[in-house]
Amino acid sequence: MARDIASNSASLPFVEALYAAYRADPGSVSPDWRAYFAALDEELGAAPGPNGAPHFPKRSIFDPGGPAAPGGEADAAIALQDRVDEIVRAYRVRGHLIARFDPLGLPRAPHPELEPSYYGLGPEHMDLRFSANTLVGREGGRLTLREILERLRETYTRSIGVQYMHIDDVAPKTWLRARMEESRNRIALSQMEQLRILIKLTDAVLFEEFIQKKYLGAKRFSLEGAESLIPLLDLAITKAGDEGVDLVVIGMAHRGRLNVLANIIGKGLRLIFREFEDRDPEEHLGRDDVKYHMGHSGRWVTSKGRKVRVSLCFNPSHLEYVDAVALGRMRSRQDRFGDSDRTKGMTILIHGDAAFAGQGIVQETLNLSELPGYRTGGTLHVVVNNQIGFSTSPEEGRSNTYATTVAKMLQVPIFHVNGEDPEAVAQAVRLALDFRREYQRDAVIDMYCYRKYGHNEGDEPSFTQPLMYKAIRAMENVRESYLKRLLKLGGTTRGMADNIAKARRQLLEREYEAARSPDFKQPSRERTGWWADYQGGPDADAAEVRTGVPVERLKSLLLAQTRMPEGFHVHPKVQRLLDARAEMAGGEKPLDWATAESLAFASVAVDGHPLRLSGQDSIRGTFSQRHAGIVDQETGALHLPLQHLDPKQAPVELLNSPLSENGVLGFEYGYALDRPEALVIWEAQFGDFANAAQVIIDQFISSAEDKWQRLNGLVLLLPHGFEGQGPEHSSARLERYLTLCAEDNIQVVYPSTPAQYFHVLRRQVLRPYRKPLIVMTPKSLLRLPACSSDLAELSRGGFKRVIEDALPRGKDARKVRRILLCSGKIYFDLVAAREEGGHDDVAILRIEQLYPFRDELLQRALMDYPVNTPAYWVQEEPENMGAWRYWLARFGTTLWGAHPFDGIYRDASASPATGFASSHRLEQERLIEAAFAKN
Repeated sequence: MARDIASNSASLPFVEALYAAYRADPGSVSPDWRAYFAALDEELGAAPGPNGAPHFPKRSIFDPGGPAAPGGEADAAIALQDRVDEIVRAYRVRGHLIARFDPLGLPRAPHPELEPSYYGLGPEHMDLRFSANTLVGREGGRLTLREILERLRETYTRSIGVQYMHIDDVAPKTWLRARMEESRNRIALSQMEQLRILIKLTDAVLFEEFIQKKYLGAKRFSLEGAESLIPLLDLAITKAGDEGVDLVVIGMAHRGRLNVLANIIGKGLRLIFREFEDRDPEEHLGRDDVKYHMGHSGRWVTSKGRKVRVSLCFNPSHLEYVDAVALGRMRSRQDRFGDSDRTKGMTILIHGDAAFAGQGIVQETLNLSELPGYRTGGTLHVVVNNQIGFSTSPEEGRSNTYATTVAKMLQVPIFHVNGEDPEAVAQAVRLALDFRREYQRDAVIDMYCYRKYGHNEGDEPSFTQPLMYKAIRAMENVRESYLKRLLKLGGTTRGMADNIAKARRQLLEREYEAARSPDFKQPSRERTGWWADYQGGPDADAAEVRTGVPVERLKSLLLAQTRMPEGFHVHPKVQRLLDARAEMAGGEKPLDWATAESLAFASVAVDGHPLRLSGQDSIRGTFSQRHAGIVDQETGALHLPLQHLDPKQAPVELLNSPLSENGVLGFEYGYALDRPEALVIWEAQFGDFANAAQVIIDQFISSAEDKWQRLNGLVLLLPHGFEGQGPEHSSARLERYLTLCAEDNIQVVYPSTPAQYFHVLRRQVLRPYRKPLIVMTPKSLLRLPACSSDLAELSRGGFKRVIEDALPRGKDARKVRRILLCSGKIYFDLVAAREEGGHDDVAILRIEQLYPFRDELLQRALMDYPVNTPAYWVQEEPENMGAWRYWLARFGTTLWGAHPFDGIYRDASASPATGFASSHRLEQERLIEAAFAKN
């Protein structure tokens, strides 16, 4: 039996493992196998190898001249073919491990599975012919083993190493294999195409050299060592444009950004040079960003004359966080123009190797690619692989062979390519874009290159990588090496190349002089396109709008959401909710929070404003309150009533997002960037989950207008309220948003009624004012009877930033001994305590909009109360959290010199809340007692 198994090539790994175990300990295998291996050792004269591994000085156990296989010559031939098929597969799976895509030529260890001897194939088999149908692309194709190995090495081990055998779907895997093996992974370029590559390399190289010369020591995050990125982008945009793509959105970090802005996006050279000049300190006080974070848009004309809009997203130094933003922008554009097939736009994301492997936002973004609510038709990922982080080597920065290993989760090809071989880069671009077009999936190009200087131009990299930088110093730039190749091929002359370089240098000099001219004029900052009708700036300059909706219309919209398709089977509990909403429409019940929200959504959509809501479990709602989607209990079909209000309504998209904050919030921020007319909402499952997206909040949402002059109307819904649910389910960290507030950059509200929530959502799209809106939303108030509104409140007026007390004014106000100021949930606790204790000498005012805050509104609300009546800010949060320190910094210890001002709060704490319900209740009781204390 042992001999029969050993003769089957499919069992070779099993036999090898057994043999290794036998060599280490003969007693560890069965007597049958022990006898077989003993006879084999005697026949072959095997001697022990390292770690118990076999070593055969005579011939391999796989050699057909070894132990005879039963069945004679036919079986021996089949066994040989099996071994050849195994080495073919090994090259497809592992060929990348010995491919020569590192331009520094650092040695790579040989891989045993790619050696013929591993399969018992030696010189005597090289000229035997074997079936090679898949290699030659036809039935009955036969090649010698020598020819087979030559084709495999040319396809998989030259300047391109490919990982694609991890793809489970047979169709794309077969498609890729055919495309590569039939062409031996080479692209046939015309002389004009080769010349275009040379021109783009010239542009890239000379731009960097020029800045290095004119602005010596200035930080620019040079592309030197990776200049092939410029022809790569040129080839990609041109090919995509010629195949019907009208828009390309690019996201990238700072390395090489200036070169991309100049040579791909079309930002004027004089504008870039003017930023290096840095001549206008007054103009940029407290605003704008460093030049290598800025974005820009331009037009690209393809080889066939098609015009493509290209847009480079602005990006802070957080490297990969722009990935999700760029994808959100692309999805937004596609939705705007009705590109439901996702074929008219393409996103290109340019990554660094250390960041691609190290930052979790990469995985979050990759995960979005095939989800229906986030799909964009496939992204081209380009990893500019400098083979180093700041000063961190790959061995210190990742636990796998490649920076791109995380991309294997997507079932897409990864092309590792030598950046010093521009034609291999061109082949990788062709394959990646053809795959993307064919399957509408992402594709990854991992372009190996190097970084000529340190992390920046003033850094000394040889402190930590002396051997790498010794090799780098010996490198000539890629333009020169490619030019030498073209000179050998003929058709291109040194004179032609010199003329191209001369013309480029002259252009650089002209633009440099223009940038230094006293007549230089900065371009206009006026908003254009679909942003022309929207404004930013001070809140005081933005007119308020009426957001009420006629009662009859509200009733109609609410009833429309309670009607299900004929034969639809609704869950009994959900049916009770729908029945209750029908009663609310009839005025029989007051409106709760979720119903007011549904009316805000419905009225916005029928008014012509697109609506997009995404978040974790947002369709049903974390607290089972929303039920914006109803599931048929027998078929599982989903019905979204908000999509069936009116034939002419705007689109409504409601999404359950993946369990991701950074990626999804970044995507929604990007989506809102290009849809100012839409109500775009991201909801946190609990408010403090936004902690996991703090980079998006800090670096984009709160500061984009100041840094990049970009407005955004994104809404963040953050469930907030201390209800005994523990540290992680209490606070949305209101204090963090208030700390970010300056220059009217964001809006922070904590509404206390369904009507207030209704009006603030409608205000967000009806006002031309576009700033991100942070909403502290409730949990327990969702079902608190006192937290309700009627249809009339939704029909009149608008959002109230300050709500005065319901107590009688005038003479009665003079009896007030203390004034309580608060927001949100605690208002209802205070009102209940006032009624229960008969504290009619205490006024309770609600501040519903904490920022931007208008002093005059609170001053007006305090007019009737006697001077020197103490005022207290009451909050559920600990002293060091919530809004208290924000108010203390704003007002000090008196309100405009008229009312002594202090706070009532929980003790300062490192954690937002206790984890025990009884402790929470005790804290809450003491808090309320302090609010009504006599002294």
